[in-house]
Amino acid sequence: MFQNIKKFRNIKPEIRILGVDDAPFVPHSREQVMIIGTLFRAGNWLDGVLRTYITVDGTDATTSLITMVNGSRHLEQLGVMMLDGITFGGFNVVNICKVFQETGVPVIVIMRKYPDLPRIKKALKNFPDWEERWNHILEAGDIYKVHKFHNQEPIYMQFCGITEEDASEIVTLSATRSAIPEPIRVAHIIAAGVTTGESKGNA
Repeated sequence: MFQNIKKFRNIKPEIRILGVDDAPFVPHSREQVMIIGTLFRAGNWLDGVLRTYITVDGTDATTSLITMVNGSRHLEQLGVMMLDGITFGGFNVVNICKVFQETGVPVIVIMRKYPDLPRIKKALKNFPDWEERWNHILEAGDIYKVHKFHNQEPIYMQFCGITEEDASEIVTLSATRSAIPEPIRVAHIIAAGVTTGESKGNA
């Protein structure tokens, strides 16, 4: 894992968080899928929306995210980036250490459930470059449980460029309306609504 870490003296309520999720897509299609980023002040105020595209089951998620973030006028304000999972568009795996290294923005990967890593590894073996994709997941580091309120199920995270304590605090601070941080929840709703005409189900 990339060793440099951004240190926060204290986590301010107005910290800028970029939440990222992909739009619905046709599996195994190799088509372009939209990626939406929502810029929030913690989990309370939407400040902006970013967009990029990646290839379904491709290898361009990392570079597309780096280009999207570095090209944004919000870059200098960003405190942290949150991804809804480490893969987008099927098995387009994000190298979160490279994203942090190239943007300077710490990355937190949010997972609703503890991932079935053996099943993921088996699926990745369908790709000729599966070892590289699998290494991106391993290099993202250990998977940590984020303890939420007593009546909510825990969620899980990986991260790069930030301490576990700071990452957990930011996740908890930004989960204002559900167990899922608001920047990711809204990115999911926008991506689904723009692509299909109306978002459906729970974000």
